Amino acid sequence: MANIASGAVHHVTLTVNDVKRSLGFYTSVLGFQVAMELGEKIILSNGKVLLVLAPSPDPAQKIKNDVFNENRVGLDHLSLSVASREELVNAVQVFDHAKISHGDVRDLGPDLGIYVLAFRDPDNIQIELTAPYA
Repeated sequence: MANIASGAVHHVTLTVNDVKRSLGFYTSVLGFQVAMELGEKIILSNGKVLLVLAPSPDPAQKIKNDVFNENRVGLDHLSLSVASREELVNAVQVFDHAKISHGDVRDLGPDLGIYVLAFRDPDNIQIELTAPYA
C-alpha cells in the first residue's frame, strides 16, 4: 500500500479558555490578522499560517480553570518561523516590553541549524519562534 504524500501544515486549531483574550495576544504580539469569524471560532492568518482560536468543542466536557500542559497527549508546542536570529533578539524586546515571560534565544546546533525562543500564550500553550542559521 502506498503512503499519503502530505504537504505543509494547513492550519492549527487551539482550544482556548477565552477566545477574545487569545485574539488580543495573537494579533498584538504575533501580528496575526483576523481572516474570518465562524461563530465562536476566529480564524487568524499571518500570510503563511492559519491559526484557529476556539472554545472547548464540547462545553459539557470543558475542564474548569484548565491551562495547557504539554505532558498530556496531544500538542507539545507550536513553532512559528521568523527570518533571522535578529528577529528573535527583537522579539525578546517585544516580550520584555509587554511583560511576557520567555526563555533565552537558544542555538540548537549545526545539525538542526536553527535558533529558538520559547514563550507561552495566555492559556500556557508553549510557542516557539524559530530562525534558521544565516
